[in-house]
Amino acid sequence: MPNSSSVTEFLLLAFADTRELQLLHFALFLGIYLAALLGNGLILTAVACDHHLHTPMYFFLLNLALLDLGSISTTLPKAMANALWNTRAISYQGCAAQVLFLVFFIGAEFSLLTVMAYDRYVAICKPLHYGSLLGSRACAQMAAAAWGSGFLNAALHTANTFSLPLCQGNAVDQFFCEIPQILKLSCSNAYLRGVGVVFSMSVLFGCSVFIVLSYVQILRAVLRMPSEQGRHKTFSTCLPHLAVVSLFISTAMFAYLKPPSISSPSLDLVMAVLYSVLPPAVNPLIYSMRNQELRKAVRTLLEYTIIQHIHL
Repeated sequence: MPNSSSVTEFLLLAFADTRELQLLHFALFLGIYLAALLGNGLILTAVACDHHLHTPMYFFLLNLALLDLGSISTTLPKAMANALWNTRAISYQGCAAQVLFLVFFIGAEFSLLTVMAYDRYVAICKPLHYGSLLGSRACAQMAAAAWGSGFLNAALHTANTFSLPLCQGNAVDQFFCEIPQILKLSCSNAYLRGVGVVFSMSVLFGCSVFIVLSYVQILRAVLRMPSEQGRHKTFSTCLPHLAVVSLFISTAMFAYLKPPSISSPSLDLVMAVLYSVLPPAVNPLIYSMRNQELRKAVRTLLEYTIIQHIHL
């Protein structure tokens, strides 16, 4: 059996054997990727260009859009290229880079979602202290902490994963390089495999508890509001964040914590798509559906672009 020193490339999961289905998968992934680029790109441009959106909530949303673009760009382009060119290969270095960047973007995104829960908590439960607690300097520091913690987590996981000897071949049962699938190829004991997962799950659990407690306080504050219209308007700013957090946590935790007894290649594939592809594509839609300010900014941006194009 090959060991890690002799593995120069990995073979990713092939979606289909027939050329027609491969091209269908390419077209499907291309559509999802373009939708994610368009949606997140519009949010980035609208928040950057509209001074009405230069607030902490939209600053964090801009960071979320950047992380979503990064995470989906880590997995889909290579999967699309493999489907288009009828190949499965990815280099050892390319596989390590995929693991590093995917764990980085996903870890930073979860930290950022925790910060966004704190933003909503302060805005609703401590509105008089909002300016002092979430000034521009504090927002920049919290965003930097989210990105920094994601990178540290990713560096530790990548170094740990690719330092393990590989003795189970080089075929990865996933359309991108994923830590659980790489670990299946290693011949180390289960304890070494679980150390990194336990660390990440501890951070995930801590952030999840913080988010839940924040929303318990938010719900109590909203229910105490005398005006029904006020309750509806206030809680509507939280619903998109709740939806994004629920989708992200449920799919990622199930993908990494499900027992081996219910694991199967098809289920692993579905879970991977749900936590790595779906959130970046639907997050812009979730945030724009109930946010009139963001919809107005995007509409103004599109109208301006169309007018400029006509004049040219």
